[in-house]
Amino acid sequence: RDSVASRGLGDVYKRQVMKYYATKVSPKGNIAVDDTILVKDVVTTAGSHILDGFKPLFSAEAVTRLQEKGYTVAGKTNVGEFGLDLVGEFSYYAPQEEKLQGSAATLVKNGDVEAALGVDMNGSTRRAAALAGVDFLKPTYGTVSRYGVISCAASGEQIGVYAKDAEKVAEIMSVIAGHDDKDGTSLKDETYDYSITDVKGKKVAINKYLLDKADDETKAKVMEFADSLRANGVEVTEISCDMVEIANTAWQILMCAETCNNVSRYDGVKFGHRAKEYKNIDELYVNTRTEGFNFLTKAVILYGSDVLSKHRYKDCFDKSLRIRRVVAEGLQKAFEEFDAILTPVCSKSKYEAYDIKDAFGKVFEESVFTAVPNLIGIPAIVTNGVQLMGNHFSESTLLSLAHSVEKEDK
Repeated sequence: RDSVASRGLGDVYKRQVMKYYATKVSPKGNIAVDDTILVKDVVTTAGSHILDGFKPLFSAEAVTRLQEKGYTVAGKTNVGEFGLDLVGEFSYYAPQEEKLQGSAATLVKNGDVEAALGVDMNGSTRRAAALAGVDFLKPTYGTVSRYGVISCAASGEQIGVYAKDAEKVAEIMSVIAGHDDKDGTSLKDETYDYSITDVKGKKVAINKYLLDKADDETKAKVMEFADSLRANGVEVTEISCDMVEIANTAWQILMCAETCNNVSRYDGVKFGHRAKEYKNIDELYVNTRTEGFNFLTKAVILYGSDVLSKHRYKDCFDKSLRIRRVVAEGLQKAFEEFDAILTPVCSKSKYEAYDIKDAFGKVFEESVFTAVPNLIGIPAIVTNGVQLMGNHFSESTLLSLAHSVEKEDK
C-alpha cells in the first residue's frame, strides 16, 4: 500500500514537472533551455502558436558550448509568447495559472536541473527568478552569443543564466561567454571575469525612487539584503534616480519597434503555423498572423508599427535612441561613485492571474524596475528576490555581492 501511494505521488510530481517543459529532451539532463533558444532537431516555438512544430537545424552557440563541456539539455521550458509578458504566463502551450511563475526558474528552484538558460528581453527572466527565489544573471550585452536566439529586440536582448546560487551562475557563464564570429553583436574578448572575491569596501546605492514603488514585503527584502551587505563590509547608501522612468519608456518604444520588424518573418509560408482558410497571399498572411499571435504580441506589433511610422519616427523611435545615450551617460556617472545599484525587481512578491487584454499596460508598469539593463546593455543579477545592477563588465562584482549574502544563508 505504501509503495502504491509513493508511486502515485511520484506520478503527480512528474506531471507537475512536465508542465514546465515545452519539450522534454533527456531524463538525465542537468540544464534547461528556454523555448526562445534553439536546440537542434527539438521543437522550438518561443511560446507562440505561429511557430507550431518548428524544428531548427542547429543549436544556439550557448547550448553548443555547454554540450561540448559535458552538460546535457534536460528540455525546453515554456515561455510567454516571445518573452513579452511578465513571467511566462501567456505561453500558447502552457496557460497561466492562478499563481504566476516562470518555468525555468521553478525547475531550478525545485532542483530538477542545475541551471537554465533564458533570454532576457524585457525583464521576464529576472522577475521569474525573484518570485522563485533563485539567481539570474543578465550579463553585459555582447558577452554571450545571441546566435540561435529567436530574436525580437536585438539591441537589448541577452542570454542569461538561472541557478540556485552565484557560484553556479559563475560556472555556467564561464562556459557560454566569449566571442562568436556567427553573432555580429558579439564582443571581441574570448573570456570574461566571473570570479567571486571579497566585497569589503565596495559601495552600493539603493535607488529609493524604485524602492518607493514596491510593496512593503518587497521593500523589506531590499532593506534586509542591504543590512547583510553592510555586515560583510559593504558601504550602502541611498540615492533617488528617476531616470528609470524615461529609460523604461524609451526601451518599450525600441523593444516594440524591433519586435514589430522581427516577427514580420512569420507569415505562414516557410515554417510554423499556416492558416487553412485563405484565397490569396494577402489573406494567407493576415489569417496566419491573426490565428498565430496572441493579443499581447499583436498589441506590441501595432505599437511598434506606430512608432516607426513616418509621422512618429522622429518623435518616438529616434528620440528613444537619443535617450538611450543620455541614460548611459547618467548611469556611468553613478558607477564612478558606486560599484552597484540595489533595487527591487518587481513591485510585489507575487503576481495573480489577469486578462491578457491588460497585459500591455501591466508589463509596461513592471518594466520600470528592469528596463535600464536592456536599454543600455549593463549587467544585472537577481538574488534573494532583489536586483543589483552594475557597470559594463562588472559581473564579478555583482556575483561577489550576491555570494556574500548567500553564504550567510547557508
